[in-house]
Amino acid sequence: MAQVEEKPGVATRTLKNYIGGRWVEAEGSGVIDVTNPANGELLGQVPMSGPSQVDEAARAAREAFPAWRATPPVERARACFELKYLLEEAKDELATLVTRDNGKAIKDASGEVRRGIECVEVATGIPSLMQGSNLEDVSRGIDSDMIRQPIGVFAGITPFNFPFMVPMWFLPFAIACGNTFVLKPSEQDPLASERTFELLDGIGLPAGVVNLVHGGKDSVNALLEHPGVDGVSFVGSTPVAHYIYETSAKHGKRVQALGGAKNHVIVMPDAELKAAVDGVLSSAFHAAGQRCLANSVCIAVGDAYEPLKQALSEKGGEMVVGDGIDPATEVGPVISGASQERILGWIEKGVEEGGELVLDGRGRGSEDGNFIGPTIIGAEPGSQLAQEEIFGPVLTLLRARDLDHALEILNSSTKGNAASIFTTSGGAMRKFRYEAQAGMLGVNIGVAAPMAYFPFTGWKDSFFGDLHAHGRDAIDFYTEKKVVITRWPKT
Repeated sequence: MAQVEEKPGVATRTLKNYIGGRWVEAEGSGVIDVTNPANGELLGQVPMSGPSQVDEAARAAREAFPAWRATPPVERARACFELKYLLEEAKDELATLVTRDNGKAIKDASGEVRRGIECVEVATGIPSLMQGSNLEDVSRGIDSDMIRQPIGVFAGITPFNFPFMVPMWFLPFAIACGNTFVLKPSEQDPLASERTFELLDGIGLPAGVVNLVHGGKDSVNALLEHPGVDGVSFVGSTPVAHYIYETSAKHGKRVQALGGAKNHVIVMPDAELKAAVDGVLSSAFHAAGQRCLANSVCIAVGDAYEPLKQALSEKGGEMVVGDGIDPATEVGPVISGASQERILGWIEKGVEEGGELVLDGRGRGSEDGNFIGPTIIGAEPGSQLAQEEIFGPVLTLLRARDLDHALEILNSSTKGNAASIFTTSGGAMRKFRYEAQAGMLGVNIGVAAPMAYFPFTGWKDSFFGDLHAHGRDAIDFYTEKKVVITRWPKT
């Protein structure tokens, strides 16, 4: 991988795009700095590619599609196997890149890389996953077959919070199904995507099957409007997900747009307290709370409130805040100074609304980085703090009378990505599973993250579309079904 020369304050290189099987200089409206959020170290510069380079990438993908579609699925699966082997060899390097570029603790980064590789592993099963179905004698002498065929060119527009994993939610499934792909990663931390494409360049894919275009809003709009792009996969905030969904659909594209979250974790009085505390803190504060499966609202039911509040404050205050490259770090910096200021504003707003500052994380960590330590604010269910996505290490603590009240609070949210419950009661668990209006549920688990062979099933304003990311939904999203009805003359 091309290395950044260690010259503080001096950009030694600008990232390139990968189009048509080669690295090319970007053309557009300038560059922005890529920095380490833990210490401000300049890692390079990312270009803001213009519509002309998006067009070049889409055309390269379109030209590559017919031959790639005709490539037997088993050969496409072998390409995914080759990618998996290279990713395994580079997993530590990739995790370090994620930590330097995004800021998250190295343990979280390593977990992210593992989850991304698992998506590639699932995609290697495409010869089985893409099979159709058939039935003889649907009428006398007539047979019917359903087959799946690739669609064409897909684009992936991915966020900063999982710079390696989320592109792997899309790219391996798309190309395994026989489509070609254009990735537009987050401009805030693009280095893991760059390294991934260096590895992709080494597995012998035909030119144009995979393409990488750096940029910002102009690049995104060019992809959404390009007539040569057939579908779009997106992860980001709810307002942007709605925009992606609406704009893509307006231009006749298939689209899956994963939005933001306001996830709730319910702690029952009968819960095992230590397990609940560990699960809540891990969910709320690892990755600095910058993940769409973070439980940012904790609902303590009845008598659970006071002991839970005390334990969360004590153990949360002990969590190690610092540079993610240090193995002891549990909470790294947030992605940028702008994010830091926004999150600090939410803390102030929560206190102004009458919230109780149970744990104040302000001022923790080095002043050189974008640090905020674990923060817990006791509030009311109707407060803005309890309703709006903050996307940072801020946990809102609520009190509920009983499980019915807790579910009422949870279900009043406009978002429905995930929710969890800590309990030793099978009856409470079943009621939660039956009534909770969220797509991914955890029982005595803080982060309800499905494995790659299950879909990522957000509900409500956390998802726009019909078919979710990875799992069997991915196969349906990246293929079109065709039914063939056949009758032959009798011999």
